[in-house]
Amino acid sequence: MRLDPAPDARPAATVILLRDRNEGPPDLLLMERASSMVFAPGALVFPGGAVDPGDAVLAAHMAADLPPDEGAARVAAVRETLEESGLGIGFPDDFPAERLIAMRRAMAEGASFGTLLDAEGVALDLSVLLPFARWHPAAFERARRAYDTRFYLTRAPRAQEALADANETVHLFWSGAAAALARCDAGEGKVIFPTRRNLERLAQYRSFEEAASHAAAIPATKITPWFEDREGERHLCIPDDLGYPVTSELLARAVRH
Repeated sequence: MRLDPAPDARPAATVILLRDRNEGPPDLLLMERASSMVFAPGALVFPGGAVDPGDAVLAAHMAADLPPDEGAARVAAVRETLEESGLGIGFPDDFPAERLIAMRRAMAEGASFGTLLDAEGVALDLSVLLPFARWHPAAFERARRAYDTRFYLTRAPRAQEALADANETVHLFWSGAAAALARCDAGEGKVIFPTRRNLERLAQYRSFEEAASHAAAIPATKITPWFEDREGERHLCIPDDLGYPVTSELLARAVRH
């Protein structure tokens, strides 16, 4: 049963940071959300969060070549990643790590991202964020806090250390996608339905370049999961032409929030 997207889903953005290894598939950054969070408590997620009004203002200056909603989402992706992990995406390569730390601290104390960027005289390079996917929940999910979430790929910044904010996130770590799934299947973590599907897709890639190439070849079309009965059991399903190796899961097993 195909479902309509939630009409009032809040725009959000998430970043998949990839770090190539000498041997084996790339690592990616995952964070464990605090158990006190309303949405996906205790789940493993990628850095990200909701788009704020200030993100659109910044995007109008920094990303005039992008559609306004796309530009705002990319700014939100950078801002949320800095807040949650301390990593600066799209900053100049020579931007000092200690200034990123100071910006993160100031944001935690209430300073606006735009004001801090102005003070530093920094313009973000939002082209480093590559569209990977877009998940938009169905209308029936409204009671669960619906987010229209854009997922982006990017290389992990060099010479920067990721640290959990000890507020929304209590722990973070680098892991291959397949290893992260194995960790969850062993009961050492949980991932909601979209994150599981994205990890399965990412597990197909052997490098950042390979992941980026695949992402560029597949439009980041909105994905709205739907219910479907298969062999007498209800499944949660997604389209089969968007690069995902697994496109359905038993509803009884799917973690949805």
